[in-house]
Amino acid sequence: MPAPGCGHYSVGMAEPVPTPDPRNRAQERLLRPLLLDCRHLLSERGEANGPGIAAAIVQQIAALGDEPRGRFFEHLARDFSPDPRQVLAAAMAYAQAPTDSAQLIRLTQAAEPPRQELFRRLNRAPGGTAAIVRLRHALLERLPRNPSLAGVEHDLLHLLGSWFNPGFLQMRKVDWNSPAQLLEQIIHHEAVHQIDGWDDLRRRLQPDRRCFAFFHPQLPDEPLIFVEVALVPEMADAIAPLIDKKSQPLPPEQFKVAVFYSISNCQPGLRGVSMGNFLIKRVAEQLKRELPQLKTFCTLSPIPGLMGWLQALCNPARDAASVGSALAGLPQAATERAVHALALLREAAGHDLGALTHAGTLAALPPAAHHALWRLAALYLVHRSPLPGGDPVARFHLDNGARLERLNAQANLAPKGLKQAAGLMVNYLYDLSRIETCHDRFVRGRVVHSRALSALL
Repeated sequence: MPAPGCGHYSVGMAEPVPTPDPRNRAQERLLRPLLLDCRHLLSERGEANGPGIAAAIVQQIAALGDEPRGRFFEHLARDFSPDPRQVLAAAMAYAQAPTDSAQLIRLTQAAEPPRQELFRRLNRAPGGTAAIVRLRHALLERLPRNPSLAGVEHDLLHLLGSWFNPGFLQMRKVDWNSPAQLLEQIIHHEAVHQIDGWDDLRRRLQPDRRCFAFFHPQLPDEPLIFVEVALVPEMADAIAPLIDKKSQPLPPEQFKVAVFYSISNCQPGLRGVSMGNFLIKRVAEQLKRELPQLKTFCTLSPIPGLMGWLQALCNPARDAASVGSALAGLPQAATERAVHALALLREAAGHDLGALTHAGTLAALPPAAHHALWRLAALYLVHRSPLPGGDPVARFHLDNGARLERLNAQANLAPKGLKQAAGLMVNYLYDLSRIETCHDRFVRGRVVHSRALSALL
């Protein structure tokens, strides 16, 4: 039965289990007013006074230290979950009358955790949306240490995925005339190619460059995610020319290709909420309208998982057979080519693939070793990307409907680019007329790729 005063939402009212640790008892006493307010907000009376109660809860949550916040998450997981007896009764009633819509409604109501409605009502408070995003960020940091909080995380992701639906988001162009606070956030949140101060940012906002960001009406001054684009004569094969702050802007008549070279999330609490895929497509559509001469839309992307994958295959404890096992998922012929290429590359690198993270070692590799590296990268991107644990950047673009177009050697010789992928970068092609086809094939486990990539396989 619902707890007294809680309306439809049945919230556990049991007191915390006593513990001999005085510090734990003190923290529970500190949390008690917050938990009572949460229960009050879920009650019928609390709903009438919701905004005021919600605002007080938001302030209390913001004031929590790390350990009390962790205990608050545990209460959300334990005390604000569905009543198993009500769920079971509703499920049995629905199983007996599956065509009865009322029974299905009762089941969905019984199965929904009360904390979901708590979060919805908190969202109505001034600053509530931002507070919930911050709350999820804190939860994500704690989740690896406390897997029992997975249900709370699932609920927050579900709600934020609805509230930050691309239909609610506003896309804005960021330029040198944008507010200084916004420009500072772009510098701070750039996660792919660091922005080296104001001169660097100014160059990235010149007429042959573009920057677009998504905003939410409840967070009007905070970018959620932004993408940087270079307008160039041909598909880029190296990152340095695109981010050279001393380079001269190109005239508009040379704009033939739009290269998406960086996409950065600004809100850690929105991790896993799909926004970047929609941002790229909307930017491509807007650029096409603004600059009809643009014929090609592509990326110049890192391969962050490549070196980790190669080094895992080269663990000294492995023999040829176990390497083949680690390459599970590749066709047999591809596995044999990968094992051969790996042996050749290891020998050229002095049996230490870590040496490939140095530009001098890469420059000294013989052509056969370079080809082996490219083959391994192509196999990794084509055959591992559709699988769980595949390269995250590849999965993002391929699931977004891009085609794997071209590998570029020594394309990023910065320390990060060398460490992640031995300097390799990749172009993903966004053919706006074939995005749906490429996406459909990827979700079926196939990577659409160019003939040049096929030749490496």
